[in-house]
Amino acid sequence: MKSAKIILSAFMLVVGISSCINSTGNKSLSEKLTVADNQEKKDSTSIIYFAGGCFWGTEHFFKQVEGVTATEVGFANGHSENPSYQDVIRKETGYAETVKVTYDPKKVELDLLLDLYFLTIDPTSLNKQGNDRGDQYRTGIYYTSEQQLPFINERIKSESLKHSNPVVVEVTPIKKYFKAEDYHQDYLENNPGGYCHINPALFKVAKDANKKK
Repeated sequence: MKSAKIILSAFMLVVGISSCINSTGNKSLSEKLTVADNQEKKDSTSIIYFAGGCFWGTEHFFKQVEGVTATEVGFANGHSENPSYQDVIRKETGYAETVKVTYDPKKVELDLLLDLYFLTIDPTSLNKQGNDRGDQYRTGIYYTSEQQLPFINERIKSESLKHSNPVVVEVTPIKKYFKAEDYHQDYLENNPGGYCHINPALFKVAKDANKKK
């Protein structure tokens, strides 16, 4: 099993000169998808949702991992219906910017995805990652199957031993999810050099983490 002995301390998170909030746009109803519409495998162990600050960088990071078959950015576990990006950043919707990660468990283990996720965040920082502040930038792992929960809890436990401050990563089932506007999807692929709170060196770490030797 590959682990994030991928040298967590070897990389520092980059603090960008702007933030994920510097973007505007409206969402039509046709672009909004609920969990029921968007999560075809509700009970599958092959879908998990990661909130790790600005979703642009988090999505690009997980796209690099061999065995990840699809990614999508959206808003998770809030209390309103059909939120737009502007709603999430300007109103108290309770949503977190989140990346839906679909993966092939035969090619990449959940443990490795969890290890990689923790490389990209400060797990002790509440409602802040990089330059981005607000509860929409909180960290969270939202699972789709009870089978995933023991792996997540074990990883949270081991992460807690590394820090003097408490780990504040939210762990809950995915309860509500809406796809973000199209211009947020694959953002860093479509906008090279765009804002990202994740150290670019970590993209190569993700790409190499599950390569066959």
